[in-house]
Amino acid sequence: MMRMKYLVASAILSLTLAGCSSDTVPDNPPSEMYATAQEKLQSGNFRGAITELEALDNRYPFGPYSQQVQLDLIYAYYKADELPMAQATIDRFARLNPTHPNIDYVMYMRGLTDMAFDGNTVQDFFGIDRSDRDPQHARAAFRDFTQLVQSFPQSAYAADAQKRLVALHNRLANYELSVAQYYTKRGAFVAVVNRVEQMMRDYPDSEATRNALPLMENAYRQLNLASQADKVKKIIEANDIKG
Repeated sequence: MMRMKYLVASAILSLTLAGCSSDTVPDNPPSEMYATAQEKLQSGNFRGAITELEALDNRYPFGPYSQQVQLDLIYAYYKADELPMAQATIDRFARLNPTHPNIDYVMYMRGLTDMAFDGNTVQDFFGIDRSDRDPQHARAAFRDFTQLVQSFPQSAYAADAQKRLVALHNRLANYELSVAQYYTKRGAFVAVVNRVEQMMRDYPDSEATRNALPLMENAYRQLNLASQADKVKKIIEANDIKG
């Protein structure tokens, strides 16, 4: 379903930029339009900035502000929570300007946008733990930030991206733990063992993996594999993990 949103956003992006926004913005010189857009961005009026930037992009698509307008639109769409439009603009900019000096910023914004897709404002506000929700956008964000820090280790955005990778690492590990817990409740003990083994390979240093080990021990005992269960028990005891 979210993929469909991407496709729709990408398909209508050019229509949006050529749409009614230009009818509501005075036909001023591009320098004045850009200055107005910047004032709105600085004041936090992101939807107003979007209207101005879209009109500028529509009227002067090959003007001197063209690339910067796209970069500003990415930020404004993101801040206005118009995430499909932000993603479509990011994809278009990266495709048309792969060697742009600010491509690291575009990669960073892609990661932020994917993280925003993964989040849920209501859940965050009420402190609801939904680690069991589909992590496809978290995985995408992890790829985005990994690519950024590997391709541009000296980027101004690399340090923050690295911190976000830690949070995403934990998010993905917690999802795997929720799956292992679900399999335990269903009595699918072979699946529990396989899942925890994968966690030990992918997230060996995470709290979620440590918390999954008692599930693995229990699964082995349910499968009458006492020797394997005892090995896991020793790991649990060595790490002072409470079941």
